Formats: sequence, C-alpha cells, structure tokens
Amino acid sequence: MERAFSVIRALGMLLVVFSFAYILPVATAWIYHDASEMWDFLLAMVWTMAAGVLMWLLTRRHKGELSIRDGYLLVVGMWTTMPAFATLPLLLTIDGLSFTDAYFETMSGLTTTGASILSGLDNLAAPVNLWRHELNWLGGMGIIVLAVAVLPLLGIGGRQLFKAETPGPMKDSALTPRITETARNLWLVYCMITVVCILLLKLAGMNWLDAVCHAFATMGLGGFSTHDASVGYFNSPLIEFILIVFMLLAAMNFATHFLAVRGRTLRVYWLDKEGLATLGVIIASCFGIGFFLWWKGVYPDFLTALRHASFNLVSMATDCGFASVDFNQWPIFAPMWMLFLSCVSASSGSTGGGIKMVRTLILFKQAGREFIKLLHPAAVNPMKIGGSVVPNNIVFAVLGFIFLYFMTVATLTFVLLISGLDFISAFTAIIACINNAGPGLGAVGPAGNYSGLTDFQTWVCTLAMLVGRLEIFTFLILFTPRFWRR
Repeated sequence: MERAFSVIRALGMLLVVFSFAYILPVATAWIYHDASEMWDFLLAMVWTMAAGVLMWLLTRRHKGELSIRDGYLLVVGMWTTMPAFATLPLLLTIDGLSFTDAYFETMSGLTTTGASILSGLDNLAAPVNLWRHELNWLGGMGIIVLAVAVLPLLGIGGRQLFKAETPGPMKDSALTPRITETARNLWLVYCMITVVCILLLKLAGMNWLDAVCHAFATMGLGGFSTHDASVGYFNSPLIEFILIVFMLLAAMNFATHFLAVRGRTLRVYWLDKEGLATLGVIIASCFGIGFFLWWKGVYPDFLTALRHASFNLVSMATDCGFASVDFNQWPIFAPMWMLFLSCVSASSGSTGGGIKMVRTLILFKQAGREFIKLLHPAAVNPMKIGGSVVPNNIVFAVLGFIFLYFMTVATLTFVLLISGLDFISAFTAIIACINNAGPGLGAVGPAGNYSGLTDFQTWVCTLAMLVGRLEIFTFLILFTPRFWRR
C-alpha cells in the first residue's frame, strides 16, 4: 500500500506539470480572439491541476525513491491517465464527441500514433488543432523523459522511470552520468530541431499555425494534420521534401543527434550502425516502390512516382502517418511493404514505434550465428553491432519481445475479426496502431479515418496504441503474478 501511495503522489505531481501544457492552446485562442475556446482550455487546465494537487495532498507524506516496480506502475498510470485528462478540451469544444472517441484521439496523440476519428479538421478551431499536435510533440520524446528532468526537483528520483519507458534494448547507455542531465540534453536537441523545422515549413509556404502543427507532428512522428487531406492539401514538393528530411531525423536515435551537436561533427552518424541501416532500408525502398508504381502505370513518369512513393513510404516507415495521396489505391504490394517497414525501420531512442531497427539487426545476426553453429558447433562467435558485443541476455530479451509482439498483433487482430471488421482493415489497423504509425488500409486507410469503428473496436485499437508505445513488456508485466508478489 505504501508503494501505491508513492506512485499516486508522483502521478499527482506529474499531472500538475502536464496541466501547464494547456498554456500554448490558451495563448493560441487569445491570438485568434477566440474567447470561448480560451475559457474551455483554462477550465481544462484548472481541472487537471486540481486533480493533481488533490492526489498529491492525499499522499504527500509518502515520500521515497521509486522502485523498478513502482516505475512500471507509474509509466502505465501516466500513459492511461494523461490521455483521459487531455480529452477535457475536446469534450468541451467539439459537440457530440463521445468520451470513447475523445480518448482514442488523445491516446493517439500522446502515443504519437496519428490515427484520428475527427473529420472537418480544416474547420476545427485553431486551439483545438494545436492541442492535438502538441500532444504529438510531447508524446514524441516521452512525457516520462520530461518528468525525469523534473522529478528530482520534486524529491523523486527518475532512474526507474527512464528504464521503464525509454525504448530499445540499448537504453542503459547514458549520454551523461546524471540521468536528469541526459533527459534535459535530449529535450534540448528535440526543441532545437523542432524550431528549425517550423521555420523551414513557414518559408516553404505554410502559415504559422500549419507550420507549428506539422513540425510538432513531424518531430513526434505523430502524423496529425490540420487538414483532412493531410499533407496532400498543400500539394507542394518542397514541403514534402522538408517533412521527409525531418521525419528521417526523428526516426534516428536522438542520442546520436546530441553527440553530433555537442561534438560538432557528423562522424557520429557514420558510427551509428542502426541509423545507417534505417536510412539504407528506407532510401532503397523509396526507389524500389517508386519504380514499382511507375512500372505498374500508377503514375505516368518515374519522377512523379518517386515523389509520391518517397513521401508516403518515409511517412509510414518512420511511423509518422502523414499522407499526400490515397496509397490505399496503389497495388497491394506497395502499401503492405510500407506497413512492414513501419514494424522495423525506426531506431531505438527515436520517436518512432514498432520493433525498432536495432532489434531487427540483432535478429538478423542471431540467425547468422545459428547457421555458423550448425557448421561449427564448438565455435565462439560473439554478436557485435557497431563494434560493441551484444550480451546474450539482450539477445534473449529481443527474442522474447518479438514473440510477444507477434502474439499481441495476432490476438488483437482476431478480436477485431470477431467484432465483425474485415481482415485487411482489422490486420492493418492493429499493425498501424501497435507500431504507432497511424493509417492502415481498407476501412482505416489514409483517405478516411477510424471514425467508422464501433466503440468496442475503437477501444481495442486504443489498447494497441498503448501497448505499442510502452513496447509491450512495460504493459504486460503488470499482468504477471510475480510482479505483485513481495
């Protein structure tokens, strides 16, 4: 019980911190002279802060360092509670919106999935649109990583949170000796790149609201847009190119970006074997799918095919979820390959989801080790990635993760099939949600959204987004009897 109170106390303080996120849409409402929206967001801010303060007051005597188990509880608690409070402005401002749909939208925002149930985005109030994209941006680096920099100031250590939430098997390699300093450095780089993206999008022809929103969605790899037609609304090769560049940056490990900035050298990118693999697979796929679409006669010339293939493939492969055309109408090989890439392409330590490229490399190398073992049973063949030996316990953890990943995809797909959804829609919806990629195919394709799902199907997809964002282990471990034993 003491641990539960400590987790509630920490969660209360984090809700207070989260309540300050409403300041940006409040300022936007003031700029657009929208008094009604401004008061709605102020009310949501007060309610969120009041709930956090109340939780803290009721448990303020329960102080202490969080254990690893407490870290997992707090992470799951954060990623389920914050979307609930984030629904408040949506429920207050959008008529007829149910809590189920609002929670799906905010969970999609904070998990950087980009799947939406809203339509009429072009006419949506500016503060509401900005709020959706701010959720993308905050969720991109991870609200918990931000909390790592804040919690020590509040009397709670952050190491356990960082270990519980940060993705990738290489997450214990810190940039600095102090975990707080590491989190701050990551956020500093994240903010710097975001500002550059905003300025370039503005220079490319977007207005300030579109530039800020799309930069937030790009850096968070969230894929929300201010228009129903997504990036296709602008029909601009320059805007698409800028977004491609920044989506690729966001899909790489932010630790690499920090080391490049600190050392003022690009050599660190060459040493990042995971990042090179990510770029290599995506770039090669762009040319391959571009040629395929041209060969199939989807587009009249190769350059046009390459343009549309590159933007939409990069968007899906990095788990962003923007769309410039309805790739649901392409020959099935192309969109299915894009969905496959969404499973494996993003780097660990990036804002993308899925299995992550480093795990893919480990699996590939492990398969090679098994071949060598068959030929030379007594051979000693340690696995290396980027010159570093990967311990066997990491390899076993990756194998366990992959098993749980595919079992989760299969289970949730069957659940949607039982509910009456067709196979293509069910399978691709789960793939898109668990990879935090956004649009699927069929009924949930890029030309539509998830509004056609029943409430039950919406909750299944919401669960898939949460499980995917927390990389499966962090969520499923709560359902093991051993976790609750002393």
